[in-house]
Amino acid sequence: MPGWVTPDLLTLVGMVGAAAIFVGYVASILHPSWLWLAIAGYLVHWFGDSMDGSLARHRHIERPSYGYFLDHSCDSVSTMLILGGIGASPYVRLDIALLAVAGYLLLSIHAYLSAKVCGDFKLSYLAAGPTELRLMLIGLTLAMLMLGSAPGVFGRVSGFDLFVGIVAVILMILFAAQSWTVARRLAAIDR
Repeated sequence: MPGWVTPDLLTLVGMVGAAAIFVGYVASILHPSWLWLAIAGYLVHWFGDSMDGSLARHRHIERPSYGYFLDHSCDSVSTMLILGGIGASPYVRLDIALLAVAGYLLLSIHAYLSAKVCGDFKLSYLAAGPTELRLMLIGLTLAMLMLGSAPGVFGRVSGFDLFVGIVAVILMILFAAQSWTVARRLAAIDR
């Protein structure tokens, strides 16, 4: 990469991608073609978020505390933008999207606490990490484009609501299971 491209610039690129995702979902109220902006935003976000740390390591300019803090702070804001945008779209109810935000942030908190207490930083669960999650969300967005905002299958709950709601429940169950496992391990160590 050219010398003017810095890890901080790539972090900013990732945040611009997250903002584009938000705008794409919210603007899909006007017309479904705005969902293409959300998909493009995922690709921009993916690039910036994945490359910032790699570039810092490649150039031997790591700043571990700063990078860890900035990266995970931006991840939290990105999660709010992405899932908030999904909830503001005509495809998924806001309350269900916010449950997914809660599940994701609970699992993130678990990862950060485990990193501090156990020295073990884990981003992937059930063989899925950030890359697989982005691919799943791109797939969801493509389904929105193809299927449209269909009426609810169970009253006010659509198929998209069910999908996002199930993901939210899985994230919360993973948080509880992982917290239980780590707590038991730490209890045994602290005896």
